[in-house]
Amino acid sequence: MLPLKTLARFAAGAAAAVLALTLNFASAQSGEPIKIGFGMALTGPLAANGKQALLGMKIWEEETNSKGGLLGRPVKLVFYDDQSNPSTVPGIYTKLLDVDKVELVVGGYATNMVAPAMPVVMQKNKTFISLFALDVNDEFKYPKYFAVLPTGPKTKESFTEGFFQIGLAQNPKPTTVALAAEDAEFSRNACEGARANAKTLGLKIVYDKTYPPATTDFSPIVRALQQANADMVVICSYPLSSVGMMQTVNELNYKPKMIGGAMVGLQATVFKNRLGAKLNGLINYETWVPTEKALAPAAEFFKKYQARAGAEGVDPLGYYLGGWGYAYINMLGEAIAGSKSVDDDKIADWLRKNTHKTIMGDWSYGAKGEWTKSGMMQVQYHDIKEGETWKGMNYQTVLSPPHLKTGEVIYPYEKAK
Repeated sequence: MLPLKTLARFAAGAAAAVLALTLNFASAQSGEPIKIGFGMALTGPLAANGKQALLGMKIWEEETNSKGGLLGRPVKLVFYDDQSNPSTVPGIYTKLLDVDKVELVVGGYATNMVAPAMPVVMQKNKTFISLFALDVNDEFKYPKYFAVLPTGPKTKESFTEGFFQIGLAQNPKPTTVALAAEDAEFSRNACEGARANAKTLGLKIVYDKTYPPATTDFSPIVRALQQANADMVVICSYPLSSVGMMQTVNELNYKPKMIGGAMVGLQATVFKNRLGAKLNGLINYETWVPTEKALAPAAEFFKKYQARAGAEGVDPLGYYLGGWGYAYINMLGEAIAGSKSVDDDKIADWLRKNTHKTIMGDWSYGAKGEWTKSGMMQVQYHDIKEGETWKGMNYQTVLSPPHLKTGEVIYPYEKAK
């Protein structure tokens, strides 16, 4: 047993060490916070996805501050609900920059929310990382824009390229295609890409129309598609119309050879639950699925996310936007650390020159701030039963791209019903 004096000296030394560590940590975060501002869909039809992204971002904020922050300063997320309404966005970003005096901004979720922020961001000369915004920079050509969406250089075409390739691999090959698109920024862009793919592949377009975002009765649209009798049907839609369209397709017993393509929302658990077995046979885009290989670098994050999801009232799995929300804000954090600065020009230069290794995969940037390679997938749903948990790969098969393929297509569509 140690003498009392020795024990006292040991205790005093330990206390001093703890105090020093505490002071060092405090001094590491003694500066004003690095404020990062954004709008996010927390209410309205995009909220199921926006809330996922925000929880992913909050986890990054907490992890970063627990490690001492960035550049000796804590980080602070400053955000407002954009209500899934594009008209709120310019005011939000003006307030963030002029009133809240945030040092950096990132985009909210979705094409329709990112596009109206661009003029404000460009006027203020800020670096801008967007989350799941399709080809927004095609018009602006802003050099400090960086998309987090795995579309690759052929942005608009990428959403449906795999869909068409799957169809044309069948025997006999489909020859006709119908296009139905919600009249909104994303879906118009995706449908433009589908139109280009069809033309390149020599398919005849027999139906090509848009419908208003406020549509609630999809029967006339589906009946018109039935009348057109196309082999392949590409639907480009946002969450509520994605659900409405698939409910009506099932109610009217519509059975083209293939249907799906670019339907937003069906990746989220809330919409999967709403449709259940009505998803069987659908072939639709995905940006990430929990295969063993993909889950390996992301497992720790999803463990944290899913432990908190219930209390936060968000998607219980977070596979669609939770991981991407973490990845895109973490990429900004890496750029701040790598450039040793919060200067927008230096951060943008770092983002351009580096490969970004994230829990959702690795990518680098090319022209217009888009990825140099596509990571878009087409997934088919099948064998969905009541009470599906949506956790694994049992109810879905990756059909494209070939190097990520996990099984064969069920074709035509009605065979999977």
